[in-house]
Amino acid sequence: MDKIIISELEVFYRVGITQAEREQPQKLLLTVEMDHDFKAAAARDNLAETIDYAAVSERLLRFGDDSHWELIETLAADLAALILEEFSPKQVTIGIKKFSIPQARYVGVTLTRPQ
Repeated sequence: MDKIIISELEVFYRVGITQAEREQPQKLLLTVEMDHDFKAAAARDNLAETIDYAAVSERLLRFGDDSHWELIETLAADLAALILEEFSPKQVTIGIKKFSIPQARYVGVTLTRPQ
């Protein structure tokens, strides 16, 4: 299966266990991998036959507006559901990096969901 990748998209969402953590949006890095057969798109050089990664990116940049999550695991599941519903890949993998522990470069989760 072919794969479309958006690597380390910088977004700002309200996520965290404590209220203080959720008061201000935090920088997160999202990596999205979407399995999609783009043979027809490549053969015809036609965006309509593939997944528009710019549209996915724009949607993800707005996704956190007026929302919050306690767990990045829940956020990852919500992002996967959104992408599957709105962009219809065969499968999606979501990776989230969060920068909440000063002694660690980042903490993160990865999950994969089929269509």
